[in-house]
Parts: sequence; C-alpha cells; structure tokens
Amino acid sequence: MELIQEVMIMYCTRNVTEDLVWVGGNDRRLSLFEGVYKVPYGVSYNSYLLLDEKTVLLDTVDKAVGGIFFENIEHTLNGRPLDYLIVNHMEPDHCAMIEDLTRRHPETVIVTNAKVAGMIKQFFNFDIDSKLKLVSEGDELSTGKHNLTFIMAPMVHWPEVMVTYDKTDRIPFSADAFGCFGAINGALFADEVDFYRDYFDEARRYYTNIVGKYGAQVQALLKKASAVEISMICPLHGFVWRRDFADYIAAYDKWSRYEPEKQGVVIAYGSIYGNTENAAEILACRLNELGIRTKMFDVSVVPASEIVAATFEYSHVVFASATYNGGIFVKMEDLLHDLAAHNFQNRTVALIENGTWAAMTAKQTAELLGKCKNLNILEQKVTIKSSVKQAQNEDIDALAKTIAGTF
Repeated sequence: MELIQEVMIMYCTRNVTEDLVWVGGNDRRLSLFEGVYKVPYGVSYNSYLLLDEKTVLLDTVDKAVGGIFFENIEHTLNGRPLDYLIVNHMEPDHCAMIEDLTRRHPETVIVTNAKVAGMIKQFFNFDIDSKLKLVSEGDELSTGKHNLTFIMAPMVHWPEVMVTYDKTDRIPFSADAFGCFGAINGALFADEVDFYRDYFDEARRYYTNIVGKYGAQVQALLKKASAVEISMICPLHGFVWRRDFADYIAAYDKWSRYEPEKQGVVIAYGSIYGNTENAAEILACRLNELGIRTKMFDVSVVPASEIVAATFEYSHVVFASATYNGGIFVKMEDLLHDLAAHNFQNRTVALIENGTWAAMTAKQTAELLGKCKNLNILEQKVTIKSSVKQAQNEDIDALAKTIAGTF
C-alpha cells in the first residue's frame, strides 16, 4: 500500500482589498538596514499580488524572507499562472527574488521601465529580454477589471524608480516613498495601530536617512500624486494607508521642503571626559528656562540616523564638540558629514567648542557646514578651555538668549 504524505504549505497573507493580497514578509532579526541603520523593531518587505483576469505581482522581497514569500504566492495563486511581475524599484531588498520567481513561473512577463531592465541585467544572469515588457510614463496595462498606469519617480531614491497607479481602485504602489522602519506585526493597515504614537518617529527616521537627500525629487513626485485621486497607499516598507493619510502626506511635503516640524533645539555633543557634555547640559537648562524645548544626543553612543532625523524635526541645532588631534571630535565629524550628505539645510545653528590648549572646532564645523544651504550659523559661540568656569557660564547664558531671540 503506497503511503501518501500531504505537504502542508504555511502562509501568512492579508487582503488589502477584495482582489489585492499582501504576500510580503517581516524580518525581526536584521540588526542593520542597508548595513547602516539600526532597526530595533525589525522591518517589513511588502509585495502585493493582484488577482484579476490577469494576475499581477508588484515587486518581490529581500532574500531573508524569500521562503515565506513564495509560500504566500503559491497559496494566493492557488494554481493560477502568474501573468505579470511589475518591478517598481531595483534595490535588492525588493528585487532579490526576481530570478527565482522566473524559474518557478516561466510564464511571467516582467513589466518595468528601461532603467530597471538595465539594472536587472546587472544583478541577474537569466534571459530577461524574452520576458520583458517595457513601459514609460503614462503607459497603461489592463488586467481585466483593473487599469494600471506608470508614473516615473527618479531618485526617490534610486534613478530607476517608478510608481504603479491602479486607476480602478485609485491606489499608488509607491515604492520606497511613504515607507517606515518596523515589522508590521500582523497589523497591515496604519489605522490598526497608533501610528503617530508608536511608529511616526521611525517613519521620520526612515524618510530622512533613506530619502532625505532627495527633497526636490520627492516634491516632483508629490506634484504628480496631487493630480490623481488616492484612496489607499501601498508602500514597499511599513503599513498600508487606507484612511486619514493627509497628515502623512503633509509630513512628506514638509520634510522634502526641509522645513522643521517643531520649534526647538537639537543639542548634539561630542565629549571625551564630560566637560563638553556639561556645557551642553547647562545650555539645555538655560533654554528650557526660557521656554524652549530641547532634545539632546551624545554622538558617541546615539546612532547618527536618530540625530539626522531629529534635525529634520526641529528648527535649531547646537553642535558642541571637543577638539581632538587638532580637529573635530571623530564622532561629531562623522555626524556633520552625514548631515551634509542628507542635504541638511534651512536651520539656525549654534556652536560650542572645547580645547585644552587649542579650541578649533567652531571654525572647522562652520567650514564643514559651509556646503549646506540656507544655514543661519550664529556668530556668537562658546569657547571652553578644558572645563566650564564662571566666565563660560555667562557665555552659555548669553548664547541661550541669542538662540531664543531667533525664534
């Protein structure tokens, strides 16, 4: 008697709409996103499968969740062929499974733009041209009930990026735009969690560090998006937005214009033996006594991504740095380069320097920030020689009042 063993397929999917299914995955073991950014709450990789007269997969996932991804697809297809794969973005956290997918589904046509096609050939070795359907801005693809069109979004945040817009259900599949760090933990929709309490800081940190350099390009995409109706937003990371997303779009508009969300002061300090930290603490006390909120960061222990995000949030930034080998303290210099790389601009900046025999950092910091746009670097600064004395206390009081006068 032949023994037949039933193979169980484990899957984890959720319906976005009646005929659109989330087939992505969550990675809670990843420590550094892109090898740089800490993700203590994990990250989601979103992929969406449309079940129309034609079946359409929108992007794949990172290799870390490839197993559950294919189980999700096979369960959702339930024996149907996969007619189309639309590739909106070619970063490997969204495209890693393309070649494996074509092996499993040789019938699939890859729909994308010419720049994506070129990158597919750079990442993979299979016969792409025989499977390719190239699209350009405004082209349409009918899948039966649904009509999809394509909106190019170069440098949000790679040059090949496009957004697929479902004209029938009014859904933009927004690639990395409107994404967020953090695993979604079963709650696919932003309204299923307290997003602004629990996730908004991570959304800001995601935007500022991943997309923040490209404000002009985000503005161009927002302009295109304003010309279409939107009932839902499906990004490649984080939650799907199906209601009350006007405030989130407004935040993107503000961030991409480099306008602060709040009036307040970020104080980032680099201290070796605690004396520069003491000066920063005193300044924070004086500012709060003047009714100005502050946020403090020790650059030696706080990841730069968190400080970058805070500088997008607040209107003023103070850099307090010890002098180290005749230059800016190492971790502070790293932060300053990171800020310049992310288009730090439109802020008021104040400087505190410390040096036992040659305090150098105020001048060097101002020179390094000289490549940034529209910074109001205050002429008044505080110079400490080793530790804070009464004279420096008075200087810190004066700097606090000067900063207050700029609000």
